[in-house]
Amino acid sequence: MFTASTLSGSKPEQYRQLAEQAKALLHGESDRIANAANLSALIYHALPNLNWAGFYFFDGTELVVGPFQGLPACVRIPLDKGVCGAAATTHQTQRIDDVHAFPGHIACDSASNSELVVPLVKDGALVGVLDLDSPVHARFGVEDQEGLETLARLFVESLG
Repeated sequence: MFTASTLSGSKPEQYRQLAEQAKALLHGESDRIANAANLSALIYHALPNLNWAGFYFFDGTELVVGPFQGLPACVRIPLDKGVCGAAATTHQTQRIDDVHAFPGHIACDSASNSELVVPLVKDGALVGVLDLDSPVHARFGVEDQEGLETLARLFVESLG
């Protein structure tokens, strides 16, 4: 498994390496819990300056915490709350440089200062979100967003 110290090259190249590792982890497996567990561990240990990486799944009403790496998290998130709710309702990635300035931000971990949330959508239906938090302000750039959107797409494709 990759760690932050084993990835090499430019940031896009590092995300290509992560995508290849993700493909290998997801290959032949369609269970969303198993795949979310492996993918959250891969991301958390491969990318620097994260304090949380994981999944929330849509249960038809709200987002419910799934597999993750980091401190204990909020269990349920209403769709009209926080960065995760915004990504879920708009079906658009939310890249937030300062979560404290985001209206309705939910502070599950007060150490988090920036966040990137990628919606997980299959055949037009919300499956959930991939959520990453960082203690560093403005931790996530466009290259991070693109790389994590690729990993999220690979996860959704694994669902069969």
